[in-house]
Amino acid sequence: MVAQLLGLKLRLIANIFRRSPWQIVGIVVGLAYGLGAAVALAILLVSLRFSGDLALIRDGLIVGGSLVVAGSLVLPLIFGVDDTMDPRKFALFAMPTRTLSFGLAVSGLIGVPAVALTVVTLSTVVTWSRGIGETVLAIISAALIVATCILASRVSTSIGALLLSSRRSREFSGVFGVLLVLLISPVVVLLVSMDWGTSGLRVLSEFAGILGWTPLGAAWAVPGDAATGLWGSALLKLVIAGGTLGGAWFVWQRLVARMLVTPGREVAAKQYGGLGWFDRLPHTPVGVIAARSFTYWGRDSRYWASLIMIPVIPFIVLVPLSIATVPVHYLALLPVPLMCIFLGWALHNDVAYDSTAIWLHVVSGTRGVADRIGRLVPAIVTGIPVIGLGSALSVAVYGSWAQLPALLGVSTCLLLTGLGFASFTSARFPYPVTRPGDSPFAQPQASGTASALIQSLTLFGSVLLSSPAIIAAVLGIFVDPSWNRLALIFGVGVGVVVLVGGVWLGARTFDRRGPEMLASALRA
Repeated sequence: MVAQLLGLKLRLIANIFRRSPWQIVGIVVGLAYGLGAAVALAILLVSLRFSGDLALIRDGLIVGGSLVVAGSLVLPLIFGVDDTMDPRKFALFAMPTRTLSFGLAVSGLIGVPAVALTVVTLSTVVTWSRGIGETVLAIISAALIVATCILASRVSTSIGALLLSSRRSREFSGVFGVLLVLLISPVVVLLVSMDWGTSGLRVLSEFAGILGWTPLGAAWAVPGDAATGLWGSALLKLVIAGGTLGGAWFVWQRLVARMLVTPGREVAAKQYGGLGWFDRLPHTPVGVIAARSFTYWGRDSRYWASLIMIPVIPFIVLVPLSIATVPVHYLALLPVPLMCIFLGWALHNDVAYDSTAIWLHVVSGTRGVADRIGRLVPAIVTGIPVIGLGSALSVAVYGSWAQLPALLGVSTCLLLTGLGFASFTSARFPYPVTRPGDSPFAQPQASGTASALIQSLTLFGSVLLSSPAIIAAVLGIFVDPSWNRLALIFGVGVGVVVLVGGVWLGARTFDRRGPEMLASALRA
């Protein structure tokens, strides 16, 4: 039975190469990249066999290996994986649970991640081959690591298949995963900027000391402890690693047994009362388009997946600056302008998100000015409290209310100029985006460099036009507070002019290019 499951997995992998030639090229490049990285890491581990700093090698492998084990457990659950060997697919074959569990677990060894992990763990055997005892423990630890990661991945993937059956739950988990990656990036910056000659090695040793006694790093720590003479600690950690594998095997068996008698979850259709935003806003062309935009912002994952990122961006920027010893009271003035930049930029391709629904505007003769203004309403309604409350909080942290006019002017200018650019570019230069209902992370390939050029034009154009207000605000901080009032005047004045001009140009473009926009939506 195990041989049949292995053969089935091999045939499923072979079917990948029956796609179009360009897809096969992409798959081959991805496989080569993954295996090449594993080989390079294996060469590094083999070369460490001739290094004498055993404690440093052990600590590095414990921390890195703990991340690998944690990733095998967390990543499939966050991002979701299409499980071709889902236990529920074998429910009608009347196989014993233990046999099916073992066969599915062994089939997990077939795949690029498992092969790469096996190559790396076998290389650690060479790293720790400092004696007979150390080599034996390294071999046992390598087997425990591979088996634990395979079972952790299988458990996580199956739990995801049970819990993340609805599209909305998968989208939430994907957004959470992206947020997690973004929040980890400042930690990477901190690690890169750390003085490893002094405090860095001490921090690494402390982390390794903790992780080595946990299920994440126990197996990685066994041969290292033995090589450094800590045989008692090595044996205790071997027991922890073995217990972790046993616990994972127990959970996997129980999960397979549960899935064999549990059908797929049916997503309940949500009942909505009334017309939502269409009841609350005026029944005019501008009001109806604004109501539809509000509805998109609340229900369409392509919108809220981007909007959730906006508050995270200042955090990613501020952490490296704080590490670079920029004073905190200056950093307090940055979050609101940064959020306003990306809030205005978020609408630069808004028409493309309508997909083929843009035909409603074309055939109904909707005026371009109504379309342009209606789409801006959610961003303006969102931006007003962000600018007002955020600026007050930032200035309070800064410690001088004299900077409030400048911060209001800069933030308003960045938001309005961004919306002005977006009003024109979304009508004149729409480029392909994810289709409605698809994952917000499945970005299609745009032709040439058009998408990058449009994104850069909208983002940096708003910053460039806001430069008078930004310069006046900087002078208000470092030269004379009287510049703060000018920053407010420049910011509001330039912002309103650019917004009105962008709406006017965008409206004219929308009126002239309605059929072209519909044709573009049909081709995307």
